[in-house]
Amino acid sequence: MPGVTDLALLGWTPDRVAELPGGTGPARVARVDRGLLTVLDGGGEQRVPATSAVQAGTGPAVGDWVALRDGRAVAVLPRRTAFTRVLAGRTSGEQVVAANLDLVLVVEALAGEARLRRVERYLTVAWGSGARPLVVLTKADLCDDVAAGVAEVAESAPGVEVLAVSSVTGEGLDAVRARVGAGWTAALVGPSGAGKSSLVNALAGRAVAATREIRAADGRGRHTTTARELHLLPGGGLLVDTPGMRELGLVDDAGLEAAYADVEELAAGCRFRDCAHRTEPGCAVAAAIDDGRLDPARYTAWRKLQAEAYRQELRADARARAADHARVRALHRAQRARPARTR
Repeated sequence: MPGVTDLALLGWTPDRVAELPGGTGPARVARVDRGLLTVLDGGGEQRVPATSAVQAGTGPAVGDWVALRDGRAVAVLPRRTAFTRVLAGRTSGEQVVAANLDLVLVVEALAGEARLRRVERYLTVAWGSGARPLVVLTKADLCDDVAAGVAEVAESAPGVEVLAVSSVTGEGLDAVRARVGAGWTAALVGPSGAGKSSLVNALAGRAVAATREIRAADGRGRHTTTARELHLLPGGGLLVDTPGMRELGLVDDAGLEAAYADVEELAAGCRFRDCAHRTEPGCAVAAAIDDGRLDPARYTAWRKLQAEAYRQELRADARARAADHARVRALHRAQRARPARTR
């Protein structure tokens, strides 16, 4: 990655100076490799070890700002935004995919059938991150009716701009570049084969991510990114490429209201405040489904994500209680192990 002498181009703002511990300087995390961080600062790119304090919790993550002292990362600065998911499996553990984002680019391919429910799930997490979401529909050159494909996805993405692009023909790329301005950070998120690596290379103007040939049968490929990495774009913007995610579990319900703003607005119009949207009289949601204003599949997806977020909240609470009990037990064991005082 080319060297950057102006920290503002890396997203640094003067108000962060107060967050730095004494005797340290700031650097942006571009890649994380088992305790070694590739970071960018005013001197360019370097690899530094992270202290145990930095590695604790969910950090560090690509996009984090860290404090450097004597060639080591000694602290992670507070995150302004974070795209976070629940780790795969039956767990309440969380993984920060990318931090300090201005934009989350939700990538889906126009080739093949639209995966509307998947787009809605990604948008829910994107809204919950604190960053602004944007849907990017790739492989426009393989789609017979781009306008119809964009319109279909836009119906499931209220309040979100939807752009169609082709990394082959260049269609739509300038529109994406215009939204990732100098000093802005965007993350590409989406499933394997959606064309994220090809999009990164097209936006960067050089090969920074490996790609594989698409399958002739369905126009889809396999995503070859194996680690999250921050790339500097020619216009000064920053782009985080991420591996395809088999699972994207909700950490909480923070993004549900925005992702399903249309359903939430309908629910607010129900006669009863505690309406379950089943057989209650005066249910505005049921009425919208009956007259075709609301896709029943979208309503079902909303309910499913609500239930998922609630289950995750319960698991997180149980995990916190278990950790607290373990701390108390360890304290008691330590007290019992102390030698008795002599009088």
